[in-house]
Amino acid sequence: MKIAIGSDHRGYRLKEEIKSFLSSKGYEVDDQGTNSEESVDYPDFGFRVAQAVAKGEVERGIAICGTGIGMSIVGNKVKGVRATLCTSERMAELCRAHNDSNLLALGAGNQSLELSLRIVEIWLDTPFAGGRHQRRLEKIEKYERE
Repeated sequence: MKIAIGSDHRGYRLKEEIKSFLSSKGYEVDDQGTNSEESVDYPDFGFRVAQAVAKGEVERGIAICGTGIGMSIVGNKVKGVRATLCTSERMAELCRAHNDSNLLALGAGNQSLELSLRIVEIWLDTPFAGGRHQRRLEKIEKYERE
C-alpha cells in the first residue's frame, strides 16, 4: 500500500518517526513535506496529502500538525477525502470501520509517540465494515456531487 504523509513544522518530528515505522512495515511512503522544523503553513502540506488521496495516487494519507485539527479541516475540504482526527485507538478503529477514513489527521502534541504509532497501525489494519455504513457514505458522496 502506498501512503502519502505530510506535516507542518510542529508535526515534522512525528512525521519522520511515522515514516520510519511505515517503511519498517513494508509500506511505500510518499513524503509530501515539510522537511524541517522551520515555520510553514499547515494547509500547504495538508492539501498535498489530501490531493494525492483524492487523485488516487496513494491509497491513504496521513497529515500531521500541532493538534491535528487544522489538517482534518484541510483534508475534508477536498472532494472524496474523509479525514479523521484520531487521538485514541478506539477512534482509529471506528473511523475506518464505520467511516472508511482515507486520511488520518494526527496532532503531534496530542499523545505519546507510542500511542501515535499504535493509532497509525490500527487505522491501517482495520477494514471498512460496509453494510449500513456504506449507505451513509453514499449520502455524503451524493452531497459532494450536488
